[in-house]
Amino acid sequence: MTAQSQKSSIVYPQAKKGDSVDVYFGNKVADPYRWLEDDNSEETAEWVTAENKVTNAYLSKIPFRDKLEEQLTKIWNYPKYGVPFNKGDNYFFFKNDGVQNQSVMYIQKDLKDKPEVLLDPNTLSEDGTVALSSLAISKDGKYLAYGISRGGSDWNEIYVMNIETRKTLADHINWVKFSGISWKGEGFFYSAYDEPKEGDELSG
Repeated sequence: MTAQSQKSSIVYPQAKKGDSVDVYFGNKVADPYRWLEDDNSEETAEWVTAENKVTNAYLSKIPFRDKLEEQLTKIWNYPKYGVPFNKGDNYFFFKNDGVQNQSVMYIQKDLKDKPEVLLDPNTLSEDGTVALSSLAISKDGKYLAYGISRGGSDWNEIYVMNIETRKTLADHINWVKFSGISWKGEGFFYSAYDEPKEGDELSG
């Protein structure tokens, strides 16, 4: 079956049309698919699931897909290093063994020492949906503040680690968005928003 004939045989889920209408400067503008903006509704979830089923069925039939994945893996599968930097009494750098989803942060006292893992973002969740979004080390090199994002959300959470003990402190900041982390003394600056209403966390 050719890609063209396969494409023509695809049956897409039918999306219902609502009766939402807005008026702009005296002109009526229909918005029949506004119901899909409610990402918390069961109806939207069912429609997305049906769309994904169609998409995955098409992708699974591409004959060269496995070979393409194999070739890309070979191309990308080599160790990658970030630029080392110094804070306090330690050196830090990022390394990816090859095809890890996220690079791992390493620490070493001296450039001749064996590096140790300081923070591995790949272990932040079992399903790999938590990503390291930002980080900053205090100027004295004692603390690491890092932000994470869950499920691709713009919302970030900030945690703080004692670098010497590798222990995560009680500090936990929520509802951070579009922010860096800037240390000043024993604390740091960041930007956050008011806590959204329950149910509006991803859309408010």
